[in-house]
Amino acid sequence: MERLRSRYLSVLGSSSVSRLAFWLILPSILVIFPLIIYPIFSSLYLSFFTKELTNPFIGTPFVGLRNYIDILRDAAFWSSFWKTVYFTVVSISLEVVLGIAVAMLLNEKFVGRGVLRSLILIPWALPVTVNGIMWKWIFNSSYGALNSLLYQLGLISSYRAWLSEPFMAMNMAIVAEVWKVTPLVVLLLLAALQTIPQQLYEAATVDGASAWRRFRHITLPLLQPTILIVLVLRTLDAFKVFDLIFVMTRGGPANGTMVLSYFTYIRAFRFLNFGQGAALSYIITLFIGLIALLYTRIMRSDIEY
Repeated sequence: MERLRSRYLSVLGSSSVSRLAFWLILPSILVIFPLIIYPIFSSLYLSFFTKELTNPFIGTPFVGLRNYIDILRDAAFWSSFWKTVYFTVVSISLEVVLGIAVAMLLNEKFVGRGVLRSLILIPWALPVTVNGIMWKWIFNSSYGALNSLLYQLGLISSYRAWLSEPFMAMNMAIVAEVWKVTPLVVLLLLAALQTIPQQLYEAATVDGASAWRRFRHITLPLLQPTILIVLVLRTLDAFKVFDLIFVMTRGGPANGTMVLSYFTYIRAFRFLNFGQGAALSYIITLFIGLIALLYTRIMRSDIEY
């Protein structure tokens, strides 16, 4: 195969290969440019102008960085930022802890393990909107399944409006997010667990190591690269959460679940301020880029170590 490839390259020449590669990727470029690249630069251009549909007579004057400065001075923006940080940190922490526990359970041999491994992926397979509607029904203050269950068990004396309190609503949204995404974390960690040689555990058991010491000194260090990958993927995804909040709470009550993505949606499509909406989207992109850079450096240092 390598001999045929070298003959092919020698016949065509490097310039011919380059032209062939260009014509092969040209259809993809023609599709990507109008769908991705053009909107990116168009929104970046718009972020330096005032574009308010509620005040069309002012036109679209150039304002430079004023949209960005006004946003960074806005207390509502920073409130949404810290709510997003809380949502991201708490949800990812729960997903990783539960993911490790469930993955270790599914890594053991027991009857029905294959069926359980298949069933646990069902929450992850559900669309985000379906997940949000389902949990909104579960938390309903009048006929929700959670109130009914807790009332029948005698844990509450009356039905509670879980989504009517700001802090409680945020935590309920986190519960919905954790329920859906934990199976993905389990899948990744389970794949990593199956690559750990059993001889390490056998040798540690012979040396008298307890279950906790085996987990602390064998399982956890060998899972660290996969955990870092999970942290990267989930942080980038959780930081821009929108669908779940839109379906469950619409940013309420009292802006208790007003995360950055929904704050951007409100500013752009409810207040019709597209200039600030575009600037907000790039501020979020900057935050996500910094997080990705931080994780990348951590992963590189871990690999070098």
